Amino acid sequence: MDDLLRFLLTTPPTPAPLASLEDWWRQHQGLASRFATPVDLALAGGFMADRLGFAFASGYHAALRSLFPRLSPDHRAALCATEAGGGHPSAIQTRLMGGEGALRLTGYKAFVTLGTAADTLFVVATEGQDEQGRNRLRLVMIDARRQGLTFSALPPPPFIPEISHAELRLDDVHVSPDEVLPGDGYTRYLKPFRTVEDCHVHAAFLGWLLQVARRSGWPESVQDEVLALAVTFRGLALADPTSAAVHVALGGALDLSQRLVGGLNEWWPRADATTRERWERDKGLLGVAGKARAKRREVARQRLTSG
Repeated sequence: MDDLLRFLLTTPPTPAPLASLEDWWRQHQGLASRFATPVDLALAGGFMADRLGFAFASGYHAALRSLFPRLSPDHRAALCATEAGGGHPSAIQTRLMGGEGALRLTGYKAFVTLGTAADTLFVVATEGQDEQGRNRLRLVMIDARRQGLTFSALPPPPFIPEISHAELRLDDVHVSPDEVLPGDGYTRYLKPFRTVEDCHVHAAFLGWLLQVARRSGWPESVQDEVLALAVTFRGLALADPTSAAVHVALGGALDLSQRLVGGLNEWWPRADATTRERWERDKGLLGVAGKARAKRREVARQRLTSG
């Protein structure tokens, strides 16, 4: 970790302007040659981002690298889960059909982050229902240029508009057996991804915030607090994402992050106008999925007290 800390504390806080996702990806890949651990790459990518949107992109992609070690470092990836009815396991209607050696994917995904920029897709699909009527989910890893895949770009969101999102239609997409990942698609991949994503994205955010703090001359005590919280998220990212104790600790870390952000109002005027304007536009990202996080912490506490 010493190399990472030295990078965050001594690298000049003057990020190169990033005009596109292609610019971000070239920079992200360059950092990947130095930081092999996904969460370290998230922190470094966030620090080198010239805006929160590209910090998010580094955190999101690092989360996928962490959960899916088979993912090539040279491939941008996207998780395809959310459908018209949402992302809950019961809402998944995309189907994986066929027998051994002749599998097909058919369905629709309503919201795919980085979809139009991805090289590799991780598609959540159902094989049918079990005896209790619950979806049996699988995770399928396929090339984003596979025949039968149709992306439709969605309008830019109100925050981090640089990050593309898309709808995805899957029409009888050929799948080979070795592209179906082992294990249950929900318990092994989709459920833990929410925790993995929170850890890596918030680490990237704090890397970016430390760069802003250093560049803008915020007090060293504030910079140290940002760094300490970044190290906390790093530790959580390296822990078991299925652990109830980790979920409780992550909830506490997210609360600390929220309080930290709330206490920075007196320092933001020191930042340049472009950075301030982007922050005002993009800070709503940090509140996304707040209810789901609260529910996750509540369930985790119940598991700990009943176990």
